[in-house]
Amino acid sequence: MKFKTLLSLLLLAALPAMAERNVDYVDPFIGTTNFSVCNPGTVLPHGLMSVVPFNVMGSDLNQYDKDARWWSAPYEYNNKFFTGFAHVTLSGVGCPELGTLLTMPTTGKLDVDYHNYGSEYTGEKASPGYYAVKLKKYGIDCEVTSTLRSSRERYTFPKGEGHILLNVGSGLTNEVGGMVRRVSESEIEGYRLLGNFCYTAQAVFPMYFVMRVNKTPKSSGYWKKQPKMTGVEGQWDKDNGRYKLYTSYSRELAGDEVGYYFDFDCADGEQIEVSMGVSFVSIANARQNLEAEQPSLSFDDIRAKAVEAWSQCLDRITVEGGTETQRRVFYTALYHSQIHPSILQDVNGQYPLMENGGNGKTATNRYTVFSLWDTYRNVHQLETLLYPDRQLDMVRSMVDMYREWGWMPKWELFGRETWTMEGDPAIPVIADTYLKGLRDFDINAAYTAFVKSATTPSKDNKMRPDIDPYLQRGYIPLGEYAADESGDNSVSHALEYYVADNALANLADALGKKADAARFRKQSLGYRHYYSKEFGTLRPIKADGKFLTPFDPKAGADFSNAPGFHEGSAWNYTFYVPHDVKGLAKLMGGSKKFVDRLQMMFDQKLYDPANEPDIAYPYLFCQFPGEEWRTQKEVTRLLNRYFTDKPDGIPGNDDTGTMSTWALFSMMGFYPDCPGSPYYSLTMPAFDKVTLHLDRKYYPQGDIVIERQTKADRIHSMTLGGKPLSKYRISHDELVKGGHLVIR
Repeated sequence: MKFKTLLSLLLLAALPAMAERNVDYVDPFIGTTNFSVCNPGTVLPHGLMSVVPFNVMGSDLNQYDKDARWWSAPYEYNNKFFTGFAHVTLSGVGCPELGTLLTMPTTGKLDVDYHNYGSEYTGEKASPGYYAVKLKKYGIDCEVTSTLRSSRERYTFPKGEGHILLNVGSGLTNEVGGMVRRVSESEIEGYRLLGNFCYTAQAVFPMYFVMRVNKTPKSSGYWKKQPKMTGVEGQWDKDNGRYKLYTSYSRELAGDEVGYYFDFDCADGEQIEVSMGVSFVSIANARQNLEAEQPSLSFDDIRAKAVEAWSQCLDRITVEGGTETQRRVFYTALYHSQIHPSILQDVNGQYPLMENGGNGKTATNRYTVFSLWDTYRNVHQLETLLYPDRQLDMVRSMVDMYREWGWMPKWELFGRETWTMEGDPAIPVIADTYLKGLRDFDINAAYTAFVKSATTPSKDNKMRPDIDPYLQRGYIPLGEYAADESGDNSVSHALEYYVADNALANLADALGKKADAARFRKQSLGYRHYYSKEFGTLRPIKADGKFLTPFDPKAGADFSNAPGFHEGSAWNYTFYVPHDVKGLAKLMGGSKKFVDRLQMMFDQKLYDPANEPDIAYPYLFCQFPGEEWRTQKEVTRLLNRYFTDKPDGIPGNDDTGTMSTWALFSMMGFYPDCPGSPYYSLTMPAFDKVTLHLDRKYYPQGDIVIERQTKADRIHSMTLGGKPLSKYRISHDELVKGGHLVIR
């Protein structure tokens, strides 16, 4: 009997550990390759500070250069050459930015050239709020954790000479320049200039920092890269210069390639900790952030608080059933969806004004990193449902940006507009929020901003610089925005405006502005001009009003820019009329032809799961009675094919959580199919039961429960709120008030 008991215990010990909390299912290594540009570093929900291992630059520049393979993240899973921890980074974006203030522990003779001091590593571990790794070259164990605006790092050294370096010069950003100043033996301060996101030259901003070590060093000093003579009189070779140490200099040092080092005599196993606070307002605020968020807290205290913050965030959804893999995919997707937008204000409420040299002050949360061309499609709908208090602060942030500089954000980054991607995406975000009942913000200011961007002539319109022909003809011809047709995105621009104008019409109608509603609804239907019967797709129109010839509707499918389309083909964009699906079907010759053509997209692999315009296409079948099974089939297939618990488990850029949110909604069994319209399309959930724990302040009806009571892969019947449900598209109010959706 004792032998059987012992055998049972041994067998149980051999099984993989079952996660006991939602937070334990998160695997931050998911999405760290395949150009998903996520990272395994530590960050809090919507935190300003993130601490990320930097491994995209190495001893061989050609091997790890951040531009060699279009690196836009500080970390890539398959790289193994560590050059420090970057502070404040972006998750899932497609352009290099931030990823600076690199801290690096080393041993032996001091060397401040990252080509030399970088190290291979082993033993990576990552979980929400924590990352650890061992540096092979030095035998140093590295651990990092974070608060909202500060970081803590713990380095365990072997016996002998040890160093902690702060590289202010290197990083992911395309901008250069910084400053570091010695404050005391154990504290330094300074700033790093950042920006030029997606090569937007004017979107530049400083990040201020204060850094402390918890052990008095035996010595410390600065370094600066010195240019080297090329042999040509009067010319210097900056790339191949040497690093000069400043051992007795004690004021500030500024330049493009500067840094600071601390030297220590270390006992074997001695731990030295580094704390850093950041601010986008001032050095004084960075110090205040650090002191307010780390008052006598140990590394383990900070880590425990980070885990608790993520636990509270992820516990908004409870799932039952499904596989361990599905749970890892699901909760990691929820984790990724809650990294951005990020808070911007300091602990004293100050933040940099939008496109303004001054500072503002808020008593709530001011957000930044509004990747709206991506997130307007599903992330903000998720926030509205699960985190309405955050969504309202995000909307208030956007309205305040309009007050500060006269326009809503398009792709805002730390108080600067980058003008990245197309459209007028703040409109569907805010209209959707208002139409779903979250109204504690200045809707009149928002509406004024929307009408301004939807009607102002091109020469004065920052948001829609090619609006003149859109208003006059109902479409944008080639050549209006870019002289070179191969780089012209006219159809993509117009399609985004149509979606925004439909959302604006919905909002105008809700506000009782009937004439405006009629006007903007009419504007939203101009897509019909682009429809080509010859090809059955949307097709660019030239300045003379004729269709582009020759024309290949598959051109651009590899993310190249075919004439008229941005990062996609005509097929990727043709069905992107979510507000008038039935009208598009009529143009195509009826429902059957529409469905056949849409199905052909999936069958011939024309659908692109890695880019935004077509990600809602699987849900369009729900608008055609009898064809809803196709949604269930395609969504299940796409989830199984493209979303896994492996490092390549996201199909391309996560785009600040947008792709993860597609998986999240799809696994729950419903999806917001039209931005700016309060509706969801239904599909088969991945779990037996999903419970959304709603905030009763905003949703007094309480939780939403979705139950799958069938093992079949097709839905045969449904009930909502105990009543039979025969349609596969329901409103937000129906879902919230119905409360209990049963799928059989």
